[in-house]
Amino acid sequence: MRNVPAGITSALEAGAASLCHVWLIERNDGIVLSFTDHDADITFQGVVCIAATGLTKGAAEQALGAEGSGAVSGILSDGRLTSADVEAGLYDEAGIREYVIDWTAPDQFVLMSSGTLGRIEARGGTSEGASFVAHVEGAAAKLNRIIGRRFTHLCDAVLGDDRCGLSAPSGVCDKRYRTCREAYGNAHNFRGFPDLPGEDFLTLYPRAGDALDGASRRQGSGR
Repeated sequence: MRNVPAGITSALEAGAASLCHVWLIERNDGIVLSFTDHDADITFQGVVCIAATGLTKGAAEQALGAEGSGAVSGILSDGRLTSADVEAGLYDEAGIREYVIDWTAPDQFVLMSSGTLGRIEARGGTSEGASFVAHVEGAAAKLNRIIGRRFTHLCDAVLGDDRCGLSAPSGVCDKRYRTCREAYGNAHNFRGFPDLPGEDFLTLYPRAGDALDGASRRQGSGR
């Protein structure tokens, strides 16, 4: 439940046109960029929010918040965000917060939502006035991230890396156990689980002639 200051409540009840949106983007190096959809610059929390450079309001409401992720599009016209910084990854995992404030009294505000920039893509060849697409993740999106190894039929090593163990290999590997064994003779370093039962395991039943010796039936696609 949001704590709405009395000033904001009064403005909403009176239908006053003194409210606007502010977005603060804080990079991991501590640099903060701030934008507003107001028609004049606003100083908010000690940071100057540049006018008319805010994110698209409807998309921002959909993408930010506690659940899921989405894309927020808009135009950045003040030139502070450059293609070089975007390509260098300076905005990856940056925090983003959206506020509604009273532009006549910026100390009256409500935090509407917060999230993380998964990445931001510059569109257009110039830093001045370049458009961008920001992929924003809500708090719940972190629960969907893969941490550690995954149990799959295929190898999760990169051909030629330390876990693979091959030095200067040539060719392309499809990450299957058979390819690793027969094409590269590297089965002992295979980093997948080729005998992991697949969905077809659920439909198996004893059949005449089957060898019931406990050996793998090579289920799934890893073999």
